Amino acid sequence: MTYNKEHWKGSVITSPLPPTLVSCAHDGKVNVLTVAWTGILCTRPPVTYISVRPERYSYEMIKQSGEFVINLPTKDIIRAVDYCGVKTGAKTDKFAECGLHTENAVKVSAPLIAECPVSIECKVREIVPLGSHDMFIADIVGIDSAQELLDESGKLCLEKAGLIAYAHGGYFELGKQLGSFGYSVRKNKKRRR
Repeated sequence: MTYNKEHWKGSVITSPLPPTLVSCAHDGKVNVLTVAWTGILCTRPPVTYISVRPERYSYEMIKQSGEFVINLPTKDIIRAVDYCGVKTGAKTDKFAECGLHTENAVKVSAPLIAECPVSIECKVREIVPLGSHDMFIADIVGIDSAQELLDESGKLCLEKAGLIAYAHGGYFELGKQLGSFGYSVRKNKKRRR
C-alpha cells in the first residue's frame, strides 16, 4: 500500500512513545512525573534521555541531584500515569494520591516505583537546552526488573509486563507481536533428514 500525503509544518508527531514514570529526589524531597519523550541514544555505553520543561517541579530536582529513574508502567496503573503528567508535585504528593510506593534503588538516590516491573537507574551526563524542553542525557547505571518477567534462562520477557504506549494524545495497551529483531533476514534452518 502507498499513501497520498499532504505536507504540514514541522511538529511533534512521532508515535507511539513509551509513557514512563520518572522518579527523582533531592534535598529530602521526592517526586514522580510522566515523561513520554524518552528513549535510547547509545548501546555501549548504555545512554538514554528524557526531555523535561524547565518549569516542571521535577526539573530542578533532576538537575541538582544529577539522577533519576525511568520506571516502565503497566496498564494496571494507567490512571496514575495520566495523573502524574497533569498534576504538579509542588502542590500534590503524587505518590500518595496514586497509591504508588517507593523502593530504594541500587546505584542512585532517586527511588524506584514498586508498581512498575522495570526501573532504569540513570545518572545525568549532560543537559542540552533545546527550546521548550531540555534534554537530560544520562548513563544507564542499573536496571531493576521484576523476577516474574524472567524466563528459566534469566532472559527478560517484556511481553509479559503489560506495558503501554502513548500516541497522539491517547494511551494504548501493547498488543500482538508481529516479528522479532532480524526476522526479515533470518534464514530458515534446514531440516536434517
